[in-house]
Amino acid sequence: MKQSLVREPPALKAALMVFMLLFLGVFIALPLATIFREALKNGISSYIAALGESDAAASIRLTLLTALVTVPVNTFFGVMLAWAISKFEFPGKNALITMIEIPFAVSPVIAGLLFIFLFGSFGWFGTFFASHNIKIVFALPSVFIATAFVSFPFTARELIPLMRELGKDDEEAALTLGASGWQLFWKVTLPNIKWGLLYGIILTNARSMGEFGAVSVVSGLVRGKTTTMPLYIEILYGEYMFTAAFAVASLLTLLALVTLAVKTVVEQMLVFQRKKSEV
Repeated sequence: MKQSLVREPPALKAALMVFMLLFLGVFIALPLATIFREALKNGISSYIAALGESDAAASIRLTLLTALVTVPVNTFFGVMLAWAISKFEFPGKNALITMIEIPFAVSPVIAGLLFIFLFGSFGWFGTFFASHNIKIVFALPSVFIATAFVSFPFTARELIPLMRELGKDDEEAALTLGASGWQLFWKVTLPNIKWGLLYGIILTNARSMGEFGAVSVVSGLVRGKTTTMPLYIEILYGEYMFTAAFAVASLLTLLALVTLAVKTVVEQMLVFQRKKSEV
């Protein structure tokens, strides 16, 4: 007996499409267009001048430097955690998986406060660093630490299910052929997870460049020294320097759009890899 096919009423389908387009237009396309329109409102020369201003250039450099520091660190530990969790059984494994999710569960502002309690002048480790003239809070190290904390889970969360899905067969076969641990990683594991790893790196990089809450607490908002692009945008907007604020915001938005485009390509490659592994 043939099953009857359920078809949506054409009017309902059209209404949903219109609602979706209106929603995306109002909440996505219109804000993006507004950012670039306001940034270029006074001409391209004013736009370039706003980005070339010393504090703006410093915020751009710090944002890129922060990503350059935190992404490799989180990538390294993310791969190690994913490898340990997906390939081995050990006591406390479930607790470790739960701990990876903590940066998502804790508000970034609270995370920033926690680092002040740890590394501030009267924190648990602050007195030690102060006695050795090492400044953590309200200096560059605190920016790196806070950003690394909030962007930490992305690589591990992407790789854990992928490595579980791939299983252990390839690694075990390589071991029987005499491969060392280093060869096992570079010749077998890494090629199998390369697209998932790249996807996690892209997400980590996007969060590192766009982080505001935790960094705003620990940075001290020292212009030209500890202000990343999101923080500097907030400072400019608070000082009613709207054109300059939108100029920096447009650059950060452009970086986000480029990241999104790369993410889409990598996501398609990851889907292709998973389908290939199922065949």
